[in-house]
Amino acid sequence: MRVPDGRISGRFGRVEPRCRVRQLVLGLLSDLPRKNCWTIAEHAGGATPDGLQHLLGRAKWDADQVRDDLREFVLEHLADDQAVLVIDEAGDLKKGTRTVGRIENAQVAVYLTYTSRRGHAGIHRALYLPASWTRDADRRERAAVPDTVAFATKPQLAQRMIERALDTATPAAWAAGDEVYGDNPKLRTVLEARGLGYVLAVSCTHRVPTPAGPQRADHLAKRIPRRAWQKLSAGRGAKGHRWYDWALVAITTDDLTGHRHLMIRRNRSTGELAYYHCYSPRPVPLSTLVKVAGSRWTVEETFQSSKGLTGLDEHQVRGWDSWHRWVTLALLAHAFLAVTAALERPEQALADDGTSPDGLIPLTCNEIQRLFTALIVQPARDTAHLLRWSTWRRRHQARARHSHYRRRAALHP
Repeated sequence: MRVPDGRISGRFGRVEPRCRVRQLVLGLLSDLPRKNCWTIAEHAGGATPDGLQHLLGRAKWDADQVRDDLREFVLEHLADDQAVLVIDEAGDLKKGTRTVGRIENAQVAVYLTYTSRRGHAGIHRALYLPASWTRDADRRERAAVPDTVAFATKPQLAQRMIERALDTATPAAWAAGDEVYGDNPKLRTVLEARGLGYVLAVSCTHRVPTPAGPQRADHLAKRIPRRAWQKLSAGRGAKGHRWYDWALVAITTDDLTGHRHLMIRRNRSTGELAYYHCYSPRPVPLSTLVKVAGSRWTVEETFQSSKGLTGLDEHQVRGWDSWHRWVTLALLAHAFLAVTAALERPEQALADDGTSPDGLIPLTCNEIQRLFTALIVQPARDTAHLLRWSTWRRRHQARARHSHYRRRAALHP
C-alpha cells in the first residue's frame, strides 16, 4: 500500500505544499516521541518549522476535501453493509487562552469512527465550539472562526457527521455512542428516519415508554426475572472476551415502524448495570444488539492509538483552519496504519488467546509503525544539522521567555 499522502496530493495546487504535506504525514507516522511542527521539521531535515506552520495556517487547501479522501480510503478497504458508525467526543488539555474552542484548559471535539468486521478507523471530526466562544466576536476573529459557524451541541455535531456519511453512500447498518448521544431524543429520531439502527447508551434516569406510562430505566431493570438474563460476549478485548449478562425490555410506542428495546448490561463481577436504547428497522436477536454495543469501544481504541502513534492531540495550533488540518492529517496517518493492519490480519479464526495458527498475534498498528519507520521513514542526520536545531530552539525559547517576563512585569508593576 502506498504512503497516504499520495492519495491527497491532488488537493494541493503547488509543489511546495505537496512536499510539505508529505513531510508532515511521514513525520506523523514516525516514532518521534513528540510530534509537532518543530520536531517534524527537524526530523525531515528542514532548517525551521516555518514551512509546516505555513502549510497548517496559511496555505490554500481544503481540509474537508482531504477528510472526504480519508473516508474514501477507509471505505475502499473496510466497507461493510453491517458496519457501525461509532460517535464519541475527546478532550485534549491545551494551554493558551487563544486556542480555538478552549474552555477550562481543554479543547473538545467529536469524532466518527467507521467500524466493520474488517477493522476500524476515524473518518470524520468536528471541533466543539462552546457558546462562550460563538458569542465572543474578538475571540472568533483571533482564531479565524468562519462567520457561518454557530453554536452546536455535541449531539448536533454527531447528527451532522452521521448524516454526511449516509449522504455520501457510506455503507452502514448501525450507530453507537455513549449517554451524551443516547439521551438526546432528536438524534434518535433522525437516525430512525434515516433507517439506521442504533444501540445508544442512556443514563439510569432515562425514561422508557410502557403501557403503564414512562418508567425510569433503572426501575425497569429491577423487575427483570432471573431467567431473562443471558451471558454473552461484547467482543474480544486486550484480555480476552468481555463477558456480561444481558436482558431486553420491549419499548411500546404508537409508531408501528421498527423495533425498540431497552437493553441492560450487568457486570458479572460487580453487578453494575448499564443501559442502552436500541432501535432496528427489522427484528434482530439480542446477540446482534450486544455486538453493536461492544463496537463502541473501537472509538476509544482509535483515540488511544491515534494519539499515541500519530500525534492527534499533540498539535500546537490555535486557529480554526489549522486545527482541522492537523487533525485530518493525523486521522489519515492513523487510517493508513489501521487499514494496513486490517489487510494483514489473517482470514482464519484466531485462538482464544488471540494468536493465529502460526503462533503469532496479528500485526498491530504499533508494530506496523515500527516497521514503517525502520524501512521507510527514518532519515540519517549529521551532527551539524542537530546542532543547528539546538541553537534555533534555544533562541526561540529565549525570545518566548523574554516576552513572557515582560508581560508579567507589565501586569504586576
